[in-house]
Amino acid sequence: MSKEEALAQKEVPGEDTIFGKILRKEIPCKFIHDDEKCVAFHDINPQAPVHFLVIPRKPIAKLSEADPGDSELLGHMMVTAAKIAGNLGLGSKGYRLVINNGRHGCQSVYHLHMHVLGGRQMTWPPG
Repeated sequence: MSKEEALAQKEVPGEDTIFGKILRKEIPCKFIHDDEKCVAFHDINPQAPVHFLVIPRKPIAKLSEADPGDSELLGHMMVTAAKIAGNLGLGSKGYRLVINNGRHGCQSVYHLHMHVLGGRQMTWPPG
């Protein structure tokens, strides 16, 4: 079992998360994007030459708990991810968006977040 899989098995939905602490500025973080709906920052454990996260300010534990009223927010996150990816030079060659959902999806932090990975050839299947 990988480190990520082990973390996913231990994490408990509904508890305060590191992302909540980052949003409340209890943990310092240098944002690469910051607006009224979401923030983005580089992953501290990058899995690609470029690896950043986009997280909503709204505390949604996981994608499967988003409701229809969150559609605009989810779309905004995707557009924001594309804009940042372009600014970081990923637009022409491509990149991957990943949202882990629940234990079997290997979600280790129960605050919805989107991984954006690029700067190398991605493989398929992802795992």
